[in-house]
Formats: sequence, structure tokens, C-alpha cells
Amino acid sequence: PRARDSSGHFPLHLLVWNNDYRQLERELRDQNVEAVDPRGRTLLHLAVSLGHLESARVLLRHKADVTKENREGWTVLHEAVSTGDPEMVYTVLQHRDYHNTSMALEGVPELLQKILETPDFYVQMKWEFTSWVPLVSRICPNDVCRIWKSGAKLRVDITLLGFENMSWIRGRRSFIFKGEDNWAELMEVNHDDKVVTTEHFDLSQEMERLTLDLMKPTGREVERRLTSPVINTSLDTKNIAFERTKSGFWGWRTDKAEVVNGYEAKVYTVNNVSVITKIRTEHLTEEEKKRYKADRNPLESLLGTVEHQFGAQGDLTTECATANNPTAITPDEYFSEEFDLRDRDIGRPKEMTIRTQKFKATLWMCEDFPLSLVEQVIPIIDLMARTSAHFARLRDFIKLEFPPGFPVKIEIPLFHVLNARITFGNVNGCSTAEETQNVEGTQADSASPVTNFEVDQSVFEIPESYHVQDNGKNMHLQDEDYEIMQFAIQQSLLESSRSQDLSGPSSNGGISQTHVYDVQYERAIQESLLTSSEGLYSGAPSETSHFDSDLQLAMELSAKELEEQELRLREEEAELQQVLQLSLTEK
Repeated sequence: PRARDSSGHFPLHLLVWNNDYRQLERELRDQNVEAVDPRGRTLLHLAVSLGHLESARVLLRHKADVTKENREGWTVLHEAVSTGDPEMVYTVLQHRDYHNTSMALEGVPELLQKILETPDFYVQMKWEFTSWVPLVSRICPNDVCRIWKSGAKLRVDITLLGFENMSWIRGRRSFIFKGEDNWAELMEVNHDDKVVTTEHFDLSQEMERLTLDLMKPTGREVERRLTSPVINTSLDTKNIAFERTKSGFWGWRTDKAEVVNGYEAKVYTVNNVSVITKIRTEHLTEEEKKRYKADRNPLESLLGTVEHQFGAQGDLTTECATANNPTAITPDEYFSEEFDLRDRDIGRPKEMTIRTQKFKATLWMCEDFPLSLVEQVIPIIDLMARTSAHFARLRDFIKLEFPPGFPVKIEIPLFHVLNARITFGNVNGCSTAEETQNVEGTQADSASPVTNFEVDQSVFEIPESYHVQDNGKNMHLQDEDYEIMQFAIQQSLLESSRSQDLSGPSSNGGISQTHVYDVQYERAIQESLLTSSEGLYSGAPSETSHFDSDLQLAMELSAKELEEQELRLREEEAELQQVLQLSLTEK
């Protein structure tokens, strides 16, 4: 009975439910635009999920937060794509980009102010990408990111720009940040084309130059989202545990310590971290769904991923209220906290796959490193996360509660088949951009750090021969396309496997089916990666003999590694026996 009048407690949400946008416009003036209904939806989330474009526009004009997540962790843009309505996607995307850009720019002076108060420094971050897939590591790219900090000036040099069309994009870029009080200048220096894109802004003018019109998404952007799955990846760290890695044998096991770039570091294993990926496909055509679901199993079985499917394909078909079918749920049922909707909801029936992948990370923590993680390094990672997906993933991880010290080396999963190993080194090893890179950083690091280190100011100047252009539209900023990029890498690894039969013959002469999967899957990955390795290999990558010899080589290498490992173990064991003998004879 209480369900009957429950919608009266949420008058604004009820106006959205009925798409009474004119009344909504009048009522919103002195009301909380971020109020949440019993199902965890803001007014904007409700409007978008019901497909009410007019109400959504009114709410966006009233500055409703377009980045808010609902109870299930979906953003307003995720829900807009799921409606399949191009106009809805366009509107939400435009406001989301405007919001992200203004927030990102507003945050820059604050971050520069933070680092202004810390000592000046130079540091290198070496990025190495590795993979558990045979032969993939051989063409995984590396990068040395170089960072100079002087007062409130910052320069970051990178050479690895991203991943597109099945290949890594390289180029020499510098990002230069300068600022004070409410003023900041950002420069993106393209050393290959000798072009500088510069962005000045003054927050005291309330960012008048930044308008919605500058943020118009292209038709191609909208279409790309409507023809791709909606992907939401999150790091689940509720049960995270840091454990000291052990070394040695049997009763002689001790806490492991290693020297990294001249600094002694304690080695920790990070356990119980899960990557949870939710993928929704209800807005895709049958053809598009087939394309994204094809050949998933071999990959997932190799990853040890747990997968659950919900929605129209499974038994959990949901009955939903939409503009076309509003009677499925009444407003009173929806707005009543006591009423259990069970598998019923508003919007399109969800088709969702949830993948959970547990991973381990490794940390090398040094307690006497000359830099401060929180004060000096995190603000820089925050700035770079706006333009780089790799830095965005590192930022999410590095903000966890670490054991004491500075993480001189970090190994984390980056994409499903790639790990990133980041090593900090060569602290204060060079004050100008021209100095020879000491990539390993051992010389500068082994020496005692310079306390009053000075960066040569020429680092922040632009060479005269470079063409400087003032940017009308704001610089490219990182959005949650990180997930789409991850999906592209995964798809590219599977691309060539579609032309091969991965199911394995029913009777395979005693060879286990998993083995057939593995070998064929390795081939598929090699083919996909070798095609895109920009001539790293000579000869046609499609030749089977070429793969056979490569596969053979990989197997030989791993066998050789195994032999060397066994030899080392035997040597350590002999050494241990010797120590025991000596200790006994000394008594």
C-alpha cells in the first residue's frame, strides 16, 4: 500500500519520468539537481535511461553532473550509448567533454602550486612492456619518460604515444607546464614536425574562452560509440594485501631485497587485486554482437578469467519500462524503497557480460629514495594521466595505500596481455634536455643526491625554428576511452585467429585439446602482432615455416632459461651446504 504514494516523495524525478520538461525547467531553479532516487539514479541518469532527450537537455543546462555514476558504476555516457539514440549520445558527449576539459584545466594551477613548494629535480621513468604470451614480449615497446621540475615549471618527454590500428604509435613529444596563482600555460611540443600547440588560460576570467561550441563531437565519434560495446573497467582493491616476497630455501627463507638503480628496495607482492570489466551490448546490431563475441573463449580460458553473462541471451531477461513500454513498471513501484523490482528495470533490457580477472602486482619499495611520492611524483602522474592511458592506469594503482618508502619499481598489468614495469632512476642526473640519457641511471643514483639541484631553464624554452600555434580547441585530454583502447588491443590480437579453426579436432591423437588451443592461439597472436610490427621481421609473416622457426626459437629460449635457473638453484644449494659445513667445523 505504501508504494501508491511513493512517487510524491520524488517530485522532480516524477517530472523526468513523465518527460514533463517544461515544468521541470520551472521547478529546477531552487532545487537540488543532484538528488538521487531510491534506485541510485540522479535526475540526469533517470532522463537518459528512459531516453527522454528533452528532460536531459534541461538538466544539462542546469549544470547537472554529467560524470556521475549510478549505483552499478555506469556513467551518464554509458547509459546514453545504451539507448542507441545518436542525438542523446551527441548531447551527453558534448557536455561530458566540456566538463572534463574545464575540470582538467582548473586542476592544473592547483597541481603546479603543489609542486612549486617541493625541491627541484630530474627523474627518469623507464616503461617496459612485457607479456606472458610467447614472442609478444619481443615486439613490446619500451619508453624512457624524462621529467624536469623547476619551481612551478614542468617538462615531461615521452616517445610512446598510444596504440591504433593494430600498431604502437611513436613520436617525440614534450609536455611543458608553467603556471602561478590562477594562470597557467600548457605546451605540447611535437619534435618530429617542429610544431608547438600552446594553451593559455586565466581562471580569474572564469575560462570564458572555453565554450560548449568548442566541444562538438564529430558524427564519427558518435557512430564509433554506438557500434562498440559499452565497457566499464574498475580496479577492485577491497581485499588488497601487501606481502614481503621471500627468497631462499626451506627454513632459510628470508624477506627479499633487491638493488634497483643503486638503491636497496624491499620487494612486495600485491595480492587480491581484481580487474572487473563489465561489457554491455544491448545497443548493438546482431552482426556487431557477433563480431565482438567471436573467438572469445580461447583468450578468456588462457587468461583464467571468470565470466558471467546477464540479459537477453541468458535466463535473466529483464522486463523494462521504456518510452515505448512504460507500463512494465509503475512510477509508484519504481520510487518505493520497499518494492522489490527483482529483475525489472527501466531502459532497454540489459545484455551484460562481467569478467573478473585477478592479478598480482610487484612493488620494490625504497625507504631512502631522494624523491617524495606524494609531494613530487603523484602531481606529475596526475597531470600526465590527462593525456596518456598508461599514466591513467598507473595513477589508479599508485594512489593505493602503499607500504613505507618510494616505489622505485612497479610491475602492474596494463592490458589483458600486457604488463607494464616502471622503474624510477637517474635522479638529478641531467639538468638540460641535450645531456646524454643515462637510461639505467646507476651513475647518478649511486652518488649521493644533490640537495640544491638546479634545472637549466633552457629546458622550458621552445627552439626558434619551431612553429607555435595557439590552440582554439583544448588539448587532447584522456577520457574513459582507455577501455575502448584496451578492447582494440585485445581485438587486434584476435583478428587473425578468426581465419583459423581454433576449436581443435575432436580426436587429436592423444594431444590434449588445450594444447591445440594454445599452439594455435600463439600462432594467431604472433601473426596479428608480427603484421603490425613495422618491419621488425623480414619475410612474409604469413609463412607457416616462419612461425614454426619462431615458435621453435621461443621454446628453445624458455628451455635454456629453465636450464640456467636449475643451474643457479644447484649452485645456491651447494653454497648453502658449504656454509653449513663451515658453521659446523667452526664450533
